[in-house]
Amino acid sequence: MKKKGKMFRNALIFIILIVLTFYILLKDQNPIEILNIIFSARLEFVFMGILCMFIYIILEAQNIGRTLKKLNEKSTFIKNIKYALIGFFFSSVTPAASGGQPMQIYYMYKDGISVSNSTLALLLNLTSMQISTISIALVSLIFNYKYLNKLLIILFIIGILLNSSALILLLIGVFSKRLSQWLIKVAIKILEFFKVKNLDAKKEKFETELMKYQEGARYVKKNKILMVKILITTLVQFLVYYSVTYWTYRALGFSENNILKMISIQSILYATVSGIPSPGAVGVTEGAFTEIFRNIYPANVMSSAVLLNRGINFYLLVIVSGIITIINHLNSEKEDVKEEEDGRIS
Repeated sequence: MKKKGKMFRNALIFIILIVLTFYILLKDQNPIEILNIIFSARLEFVFMGILCMFIYIILEAQNIGRTLKKLNEKSTFIKNIKYALIGFFFSSVTPAASGGQPMQIYYMYKDGISVSNSTLALLLNLTSMQISTISIALVSLIFNYKYLNKLLIILFIIGILLNSSALILLLIGVFSKRLSQWLIKVAIKILEFFKVKNLDAKKEKFETELMKYQEGARYVKKNKILMVKILITTLVQFLVYYSVTYWTYRALGFSENNILKMISIQSILYATVSGIPSPGAVGVTEGAFTEIFRNIYPANVMSSAVLLNRGINFYLLVIVSGIITIINHLNSEKEDVKEEEDGRIS
């Protein structure tokens, strides 16, 4: 019941953020004019943007499946697509994308994949995502810093620091047992200072996570080529994802800026907002988009550009992944009921 209540609360926050975002975007605009611009968009470029989002999911599924296969786990390509979509949905509707991986692990477990192996597969994927986010954004900043105002520069630095901190902690957890144990002690001391309850349970949880990361370290050291393949796939995955912004730009009738420029600016935007703890970074992403692309789009087209871009690279996939998650959950519950009935008969 607690989990269902938490999910309901997160979903409610997510919906409220969407409503507020649309209100802020549209309050001083002519909604009919915005819709006319969106509906007049060139469909071939809209289709390219949608195709890129599905390629993004396929590449994540490829990475998940690649590691699971190496770990001798049985999983099909369709199931890996399902895990990728479930991860996207729960990452989108929970603060700081905290719900994605736990739910992926849960549904993998329901499909007979061991928790340790699913955790390792997602750990390697997460590590490569952090590396890709940081590296692409920093390279892009060299050529596009002029598009950032003072506030965006501050947010970019915070975003990079948060992503870098997550990556460093991840790597420490994986490769340094002694330093990891020290970090756990520091974390416990901080929790004690704030008089957090159930410290023993939290310490046990930290240590369990550490053990998983240590297993990951041993595995990575033995399978360096696998990690390189995962990283290359993730880099391509993110470049494809960032390219949606270019296809949106072309769909609205613009062609002055090339695809590399649009990808690089979008990568800076993503790194800037990815550390924001609100579900799906809703509101913040739209606001940052308006600022960072203010010299790319005319003012009268900006709201349409924001809505079309986010519609393709976020909201559409939230809807699709949500439908897949619901269908999967219902099928899973049916299987549980059937197993219970079979158990009673036997």
